[in-house]
Amino acid sequence: MDLDEVADRLYALPPSEFTAAREAEARAAKDAGDVRLSRDIAKLRRPTVSAYAVNRLAREHPDALAELLDVGERLRAAWQEQDADALAELTQRRGDVTGKVGRLARRAGGLSAAAGTEVDQTLDAAVVDADAADQVRRGHLAKPLHYSGFAPAPIPRGRPATRRRKSADTEADTETGAAAAAAEAAKREETAARKARERQEAEAAHREWREALEVAEREHGERAEKVARLETKLAKARKRLADSQQRLEVTRREERHARQRLDR
Repeated sequence: MDLDEVADRLYALPPSEFTAAREAEARAAKDAGDVRLSRDIAKLRRPTVSAYAVNRLAREHPDALAELLDVGERLRAAWQEQDADALAELTQRRGDVTGKVGRLARRAGGLSAAAGTEVDQTLDAAVVDADAADQVRRGHLAKPLHYSGFAPAPIPRGRPATRRRKSADTEADTETGAAAAAAEAAKREETAARKARERQEAEAAHREWREALEVAEREHGERAEKVARLETKLAKARKRLADSQQRLEVTRREERHARQRLDR
């Protein structure tokens, strides 16, 4: 048994079943003598509803997801090659395939509007970023994904070769202005993405600690109730012991008096 095998089992479960199953897997690894694996399992985070929806897509609809990820790979390649025709075609296909896959995620039910938006953001991240695509394909997501860089987008057809050449100075000024605008846009996008990630991480941490609190409160209540029952039994036992002690003292006294009368 290794961590990937355990993660495959755990992240196939609904979030409501994850924590108890994770604790059972960690105990099993510890009982088997693999303390390191037990610690690694305990570190696996409970998935959000949206992350579980994407994990389920990877398991139940691998072909549809593979089609989307293939579009993403080809889209990134077209962007690298600055192929305007391919980008235009793939961008349209991307919208169609993303919509289809998103509907498959929602069809299972249990997704709020906010969770549905997180699913869409995760799928978009998988299209434009190879690392995100790998994470989605594995089906081990604990939280939704966001992309903070530039997303491939259609570029104007008819590059400068089909247009009248501008002067070198004008072209340079245009490129400089475009680069500055792009840098500013990237900075704003990165800031927004960072804040979104921090917010999601904080929400995920709060959910996990809230769940741990509920477990601790339930366990404390059960043990307190057990102690109360034991204390009630102990009080009754002490009373019976006191009654027995009293009878013992009376019996000893009467036996002693009877023996004294016998000895006269």
